[in-house]
Amino acid sequence: MASELAITSSNKIEERFASLRRQGKKALVCYATAGHPDRARSIDLFRGLEDAGADILEVGVPFSDPLADGPVIQASSQVALDAGTTFSGVLDIVAEAQLNVPVVLFGYLNPFLAAGAGVLDRMENAGCDGLLITDLPVGADPPLEARFTASPLAFVRLVAPTTPLERMRLIGQNGSGFVYLISRLGVTGMQQRIAPELGATVERLRSVTTLPICVGFGVTDARQAAALAAVADGVAVGSAIVRAAGTSVDAAVALTRSLRAGIDDAG
Repeated sequence: MASELAITSSNKIEERFASLRRQGKKALVCYATAGHPDRARSIDLFRGLEDAGADILEVGVPFSDPLADGPVIQASSQVALDAGTTFSGVLDIVAEAQLNVPVVLFGYLNPFLAAGAGVLDRMENAGCDGLLITDLPVGADPPLEARFTASPLAFVRLVAPTTPLERMRLIGQNGSGFVYLISRLGVTGMQQRIAPELGATVERLRSVTTLPICVGFGVTDARQAAALAAVADGVAVGSAIVRAAGTSVDAAVALTRSLRAGIDDAG
């Protein structure tokens, strides 16, 4: 089983981007917090996001101290924790959802460490294809990073708009799947405008990595998604989807359909 997973896991993300390139399309990367609004609706939401056109699903691991997140995702994480969502529970939700799109587990380092030495195998067995850890920058813990890098799971890395060119190169060399470019500094959350210098930042990053570049942090609607799709390989949307999911799964799915349409129109 392990050898089969090694062939299919991180390659699933590569294959998704290759397929999009052949179609002349850009990726829609959707974030949702596992266990929010509750376990059953979380599974319905994941399936609905896939049906609505998500190419990759970032599954948020609830954490008690999410310092990089804005109020919407913080609140969703607390709702999930209050309902008893654990790391094992997150994996159970992913396994039950049985998604066909790649799944990237997205979160802070502590829950991954607390899950124990077999966490990467458990993630693969549940149906995860990658991981993104917000508070593990390149060079922070080389032995631990090497363990993640050696895994069949894609190890997605974050790049900030202020990251120097040579560090961008280092991040690209020590990541896989795609690079998540943060569109602005600060915590996650919706914004009304896209930074005018973002296109130049994407081009700087593209000059030092061959990995696909997905831009996120603050995307609110289809218009903004289209603007980002014009310069990047993919668009990541989190807070807007999580806020809509707090209203209903249908609202989050409808928003995702509109984001998909905006991205495709831009393409």
